[in-house]
Amino acid sequence: MKNTLLSPDLLRQVFILALILLSGFLIIGEMLPYLSGVLGAITLFTLFKGLMRKMLDRGLGAVTAASVIILTSIIIVIIPLWLIIRLIFSRIEEATKHSNTFIEALRERLKALESVIDLDFASEIQPQAINSWVSDNLELLLGSTFQVLVTLSIMYFLLFYMLIYVKEFKNWLRQFLPLNHKTVEMLADEIDQIVRSNALGIPMVALMQGIIALLGYYLFGAPNPLFWFVITIFGSMIPIIGTALAIIPVTLILFTSGHTWAALGMLLYGIFVVGTTDNLFRIFIQNKIANLHPLITLIGVVIGIPLFGFLGLIFGPLLLSLFMLLIKIYTAEYGEMQEEGEEDE
Repeated sequence: MKNTLLSPDLLRQVFILALILLSGFLIIGEMLPYLSGVLGAITLFTLFKGLMRKMLDRGLGAVTAASVIILTSIIIVIIPLWLIIRLIFSRIEEATKHSNTFIEALRERLKALESVIDLDFASEIQPQAINSWVSDNLELLLGSTFQVLVTLSIMYFLLFYMLIYVKEFKNWLRQFLPLNHKTVEMLADEIDQIVRSNALGIPMVALMQGIIALLGYYLFGAPNPLFWFVITIFGSMIPIIGTALAIIPVTLILFTSGHTWAALGMLLYGIFVVGTTDNLFRIFIQNKIANLHPLITLIGVVIGIPLFGFLGLIFGPLLLSLFMLLIKIYTAEYGEMQEEGEEDE
């Protein structure tokens, strides 16, 4: 009778593997709230590794070069974002203080339209509900300050060591990934191209859309055009919502101020001019940087936002592209092995 019992060595192997998987799940589960810090470090590393290499070639020490890069990223990324967010919050708080006046003006303007189109819009607007929603969401955002600080700390901690120990990091990946050298290089190139495409392409598209929208704000007499220019840039980077985040409020402000034709012009300009340039700029820029198909970007962003938050704009398309690349690699490697086996027979 054949012995079907597992050998002690195999049992130990299974036990150790189970411990590794359990530990991995626990670590990943605890790190999930700060996953954006890890992804942010990967993004900044991809963008700045070329600069790191140049500084090392010129004789700078690894620690000094990494410190310069981190300081540079804080100056050109973190501080401007912090100032812009402060500006947006201050404007929103100011707007909520005068929201009743604005909403009443909007209701009066809508009542004038109700007699023409025979629809009741004004009664559906609840000022208290709107104010309550804005206040609750502001408190929620402000309450996440501690998590943001921890995420930034993790991001820069990882970035520092990734820059200093870049060779060791690559060797570690090659050692532990069960893939051949060529496949690892293919994955690294794919990650590099897609991260660059989205990390550079998305802000560039948003900036161009903001400039196009800014011309419209000046043309139709929108108040605070530079503020709405900033909001347009942020909105452009958010899927589905897009530039409507700025165009609709500007249209409503013009409408409640009695500038009906300017409001209509602003709305049409936002839909047909600003909206159209989004597709044109996105296809042109992202194809130039990484030859990334727009459909991969769109589907990837839809998948990535719920998984990774704001950084899903970058890592959603990356996840989808890597999935397709792994299928291609599997077919190439194991398809060849199967063909060789058939030839041997």
